[in-house]
Amino acid sequence: MDTPPPSKARLVVEAALERKALDPVLLKVDRITSIADYFLVCSGRSNRQVQALADHIRDQVKQRGGHLPLGEEGRTQGHWILMDYGEIIVHIFYHPIREFYDLEGLWIEAEQVELDRENDL
Repeated sequence: MDTPPPSKARLVVEAALERKALDPVLLKVDRITSIADYFLVCSGRSNRQVQALADHIRDQVKQRGGHLPLGEEGRTQGHWILMDYGEIIVHIFYHPIREFYDLEGLWIEAEQVELDRENDL
C-alpha cells in the first residue's frame, strides 16, 4: 500500500497521541535532508511507556495503513526507540534522554508542523 508521506505522518502522530506521548513534535525535514520527509519526536515518562508507545505506533500504522517499519532500534532498553518508516522517522525518548540529545535543537531549521489542524501536513 502506497500512502503519501503526509498521510503516513498523520497515522504515526495519531497513534502516538492515543498512548499519551509527551510533547510530540513533527518536523518537516524534506527541504534540509534526503533521509526522510518527516521526523516525529516524542517522549514517555518511563522506559515502559516508551516501549508501549513504540508497540502501539507499530500496531496502529500496520492496521490502519498497512505499513511496518523498515527498521527499529533501541526497543530493548527503551531509552530511545527509533522507528524508520522510510519517509517518516519516529524518535521516542525516555524524557530525560530527549532533553540530553535535543533533536529539536539539532534540526532547528526544519519546519515544525502544527499537530492540531487537519491540513497542516
